[in-house]
Amino acid sequence: MTLEFIEYPDREMLGLSLANKIAGQLAQQLRTAEHASLCVPGGTTPAPVFDTLSGSDLDWSKVTVFLNDERWVDGEHTRSNSRLLRRHLLTGKAAAASYIDLYTGDARPEDAVPALSAAIEPLLPITVLFLGMGVDMHTASLFPQAPETVAALAPDAPAVIAVNNLKDEPRITLTAPVLQKAIHTHLMITGADKRDALERAQTLDPKAAPIRAFLGDITVHWAE
Repeated sequence: MTLEFIEYPDREMLGLSLANKIAGQLAQQLRTAEHASLCVPGGTTPAPVFDTLSGSDLDWSKVTVFLNDERWVDGEHTRSNSRLLRRHLLTGKAAAASYIDLYTGDARPEDAVPALSAAIEPLLPITVLFLGMGVDMHTASLFPQAPETVAALAPDAPAVIAVNNLKDEPRITLTAPVLQKAIHTHLMITGADKRDALERAQTLDPKAAPIRAFLGDITVHWAE
């Protein structure tokens, strides 16, 4: 198990290179399998990667895309990760991809867990997992010391769980057993503060630094 750290001269080069790596790994999967899956982060940081990836010459009709996590808000809400994804990734050639929306419209994220788990499990293991990380060392919606994080790190955790103990909206997130079994894993971080946070995370327990749970076979992509 090895952590590969790639430093780029600028964020533009990072975005182009990471998009090309993801496209190449999806294409490699499709040469020997009928289907591939791509699990991606929300937020604005990965948008340039998505912009490039959406134009990749893949058989996108054989790729299913889903998010690492989602806020429990309507898909047109400004804080919706799906909204950003539709504008930056699920467009152009990638519009042909299948998409599993983690927001189901149920009253509570808990109500959606059985159906979402059933939809995601046939797509496992994830072909390419693309993660982000906050300066607090959270990834997906796994936050330091949160009760839901402890549950999500358990080996027998379901594919997704609800996250409610936050200051903002409830969320739904994929769990460690699903994310850890991905065939290819990439982490994109930018800025000195996140590089420092990643270094700290490598010395901490995953309950305190959830990204630590995924720092096995992973490629980290960083630019200032």
